[in-house]
Amino acid sequence: MMKKEKIDWELYSWIVRGSQRKKIITSLSKPKIPTEIKNETKLSIAHVSNVLKQFQEKTIADCLTPEVHSGKIYALTKKGMIVREQIMKYGK
Repeated sequence: MMKKEKIDWELYSWIVRGSQRKKIITSLSKPKIPTEIKNETKLSIAHVSNVLKQFQEKTIADCLTPEVHSGKIYALTKKGMIVREQIMKYGK
């Protein structure tokens, strides 16, 4: 039997209050570079970068290639995936 994951409702609320954060977390269905997210969400690269930085601070996303200068790959953490699932379920 799978353990029921606990939802961080404060984190959920923080994401859905920001339309850019919501677009970016829903876009991160798989590891991506910021340009892919920018193209999908139609947000500026600066907004995408700022939100990804916030996601890292809140341990929602990780940079998988921190040593790469350009085209870093970002992916959701387990915590980020749980929140994304909830947003996909309730946040429409």
